[in-house]
Amino acid sequence: MEDDDRPRPRGDAASKLAGEDLGPYSQQELEARIALLEAEIARVESHRLKAAAHRDAAEALFGRKE
Repeated sequence: MEDDDRPRPRGDAASKLAGEDLGPYSQQELEARIALLEAEIARVESHRLKAAAHRDAAEALFGRKE
């Protein structure tokens, strides 16, 4: 059983993906991979925008931290 309280390991997953040999993949597998990557980009962008809005709201309430 996995412990959800453990810190998630951080790494540069994009660099690992960029280094992978794409030669063995079929056209359909590549299309599926692109779709997954586009979905992940959208998820990360959504999170980034929410974090920026949260930061902006905190700065508006408490003032900008310098």
